Amino acid sequence: MPAVTSKLAVASVALALFAASTSAALAQKKYDTGATDTEIKIGNIMPYSGPASAYGVIGRTEAAYFKKVNEEGGINGRKINFVSYDDAYSPPKTVEQARKLVESDEVLLIFNSLGTPPNTAIQKYMNNKKVPQLFVATGATKWNDPKNFPWTMGWQPNYQSETQVYAKYLLKNKPDAKIAVLFQNDDYGKDYLKGLKDGLGAKAASMIVIEESYETSEPTIDSHIVKMKATGADVFFNITTPKFAAQAIKKNAEIGWKPLHFLNNVSASVGSVIKPAGYENAQDIISANYAKDPTDKQWDNDPGMKEFSAFMAKYFPEGDKLDGLTVVGYGVAQTLVQVLKQCGDDLTRENVMKQAASLKDFRTEALLPGIKINTSATDYAPISSFQLMKFKGEQWELFGEVLSADVGG
Repeated sequence: MPAVTSKLAVASVALALFAASTSAALAQKKYDTGATDTEIKIGNIMPYSGPASAYGVIGRTEAAYFKKVNEEGGINGRKINFVSYDDAYSPPKTVEQARKLVESDEVLLIFNSLGTPPNTAIQKYMNNKKVPQLFVATGATKWNDPKNFPWTMGWQPNYQSETQVYAKYLLKNKPDAKIAVLFQNDDYGKDYLKGLKDGLGAKAASMIVIEESYETSEPTIDSHIVKMKATGADVFFNITTPKFAAQAIKKNAEIGWKPLHFLNNVSASVGSVIKPAGYENAQDIISANYAKDPTDKQWDNDPGMKEFSAFMAKYFPEGDKLDGLTVVGYGVAQTLVQVLKQCGDDLTRENVMKQAASLKDFRTEALLPGIKINTSATDYAPISSFQLMKFKGEQWELFGEVLSADVGG
């Protein structure tokens, strides 16, 4: 009998150990829809067609970067399955694609979907479904609202901060300016305009002589440029997406209007805006940046940009290395990879947002020196600094200090 008892005791100990190890293994690995032992399914929505199609290169860069990650073994042994759809920058189409990604493709999260109106159209849906709408590709100030929209987070500096910096520059260097503003008639354009007015303060009413809006459905903005020149304005705030930004730069040159020209960062790409508009037409335009410009010679021997160039050559050879949007796609993809690494084996949607809100002094080498990514449970604005730059010759030249934003959500 004692022998049998000891065997039973050994067996029960073995069972207990097995149960403990099994529960430990289960405790270590937590998955929501879209994640398994071998795969992380990421959704994305981009305007590969339509009026904002220049931005499609961001999605193509991200797809190439995730291919690189997969070839190098994935993230904690899991491969990224990147599912990217076209919405043509049309909010109703964005809603359709978001539903498809969440309900049919069953992605873990939607990453870097582009545009203020498109993301606005799906924000409530994503938050009701409790699916991360992570690192949206728009600088609208409202993405930094973790209290009301805990599943939505931006990435780039917000628009209001950017135009506030331009306003401060103007008040210091040209306080008697007569300003003409061209802005896209949607949340994106209005957000930039609000930042400008807030930055100018009490002087906004007297300094801004015309606020001219345009619709993305318009084939050209030439008539708006002619109208603004007629006001006698000597400062031009160009709050437009790439197609219209290039048109504005060309038209200014054509009609001989030479105001001090501020161009919003989202259209500062040399490859997709300045080069098509003509280098000679873009001299002395002022903008701001937070990422390294691939046309800037000072980065030729920069280790981070050498890595970027090697990545482009191997994984996205058809991409335009002069296009700053490729650097943005590269940088935001690297940030997502960092978040997923931090998730470890807890690939729940809740933990994705928790890790995204726990970035401390993270740097992708796509960012300018001195700029770091920081987030917290109460701060959903990963990047809040940038530097002014002026277009000279065939490239942007940075000037002044790195400036921190002072606009919250």
